[in-house]
Amino acid sequence: MSSPFARIALFTALAVVGTPGIACGGEPADPIPSAQASLPSATSCGGGRSFDDSSTHTFDETPIATLDEPWAMTFLPDGTLLVTEKGGDLHHVTTDGEVLDVSGVPEVAYGGQGGFGDVVLHPDFESNRLVYLSWAAPGSVGTRGAAVGRARLDLGPDGSGALVDLEVIWRQAEARGSGHYGHRLAFGPDGLLWISSGDRRKRDPAQDPDSNLGKILRLRDDGGVPDDNPFSARGGAGAEIWSLGHRNPLGIAFDPAGCLWAHEMGPAHGDELNRIRRGANYGWPEVSNGDHYNGDLIPDHDTRPDLQAPAAWWVPAISPAGFVIYDGALFPSWRGDGLIGGLSSRTIVRVRMVGDDARELERFEMGRRIRELEQGPDGSLYILEDGAGGRLVRLRPR
Repeated sequence: MSSPFARIALFTALAVVGTPGIACGGEPADPIPSAQASLPSATSCGGGRSFDDSSTHTFDETPIATLDEPWAMTFLPDGTLLVTEKGGDLHHVTTDGEVLDVSGVPEVAYGGQGGFGDVVLHPDFESNRLVYLSWAAPGSVGTRGAAVGRARLDLGPDGSGALVDLEVIWRQAEARGSGHYGHRLAFGPDGLLWISSGDRRKRDPAQDPDSNLGKILRLRDDGGVPDDNPFSARGGAGAEIWSLGHRNPLGIAFDPAGCLWAHEMGPAHGDELNRIRRGANYGWPEVSNGDHYNGDLIPDHDTRPDLQAPAAWWVPAISPAGFVIYDGALFPSWRGDGLIGGLSSRTIVRVRMVGDDARELERFEMGRRIRELEQGPDGSLYILEDGAGGRLVRLRPR
């Protein structure tokens, strides 16, 4: 049912959007190119809708399967699912809830926030059978870093399967510790691969134009760097960057106009939803609408108009994880809206994006930490509950 907290100003405050820019302790060697004419304009994002919406939905919950620390899922063309488990397993889940193993998965560095991550299909999956995966990979001398790989999916007559010819196409800079990997994946309307890369709790690399930590990255489907990336002339990791100044982005999705949106966890509160712009700097760790866990204050976004402010933020935190922009028919008032899973809030949060702004419209209390959301082929919403015994649950209108 809808939360009584929906529409409370603390959760839905709109930020003043700053001028896209970069602040990395000095001017970068290469100036930020102006946005390409082919990219979506601010006015096209959100489809020209308004924030006026008093509609709501109730839904019935149907448990489909129970898993062990599920982290991500994606639908196959036949309506079945691939589901990752943080500990390192990949499963093929049938429409009647049978959980089958998929072999050939990579070795993962399990622990803390690390383990198996995202799973998405190549846009031409039906012809090439390519699946893209992310995971926390073991490094050298106690270091770790996220990796992204691709492999061909072979499924047998019984529904079990294997990953064949797995190859790593991207690696995150290695660091000690086991937090803030990010490693969410999405293919854009242009067929390019987008990767969210967390700051690994190191903060400063998010402002380093030659590090791929604390960034949103844009690559070709083979891991190569497009020539029109904003910092492609830098070479190395800097060439991969589309935007910088991110903390731990755990959800990325494209809206119907082709605009990219990403949410990220703040420190102590200050979780953000951002419209991702070419070459823009989102400020972490220079600014945040939250503060450090030890109580040290961080300047708010409005103190730095040269940095991109979030479209929406949350104080108290919702701890966002998973993100889908709904376009189905079963929940008509949700069409074009973003649905965010809440870990600490144990909720699903519905947000509307209009232009460069966003606002929370509705909140659903789920009673469990929500790690992931996806839209099913028939317009149902599927969620993964976090942790041991996390369920795959289908939501349909009541």
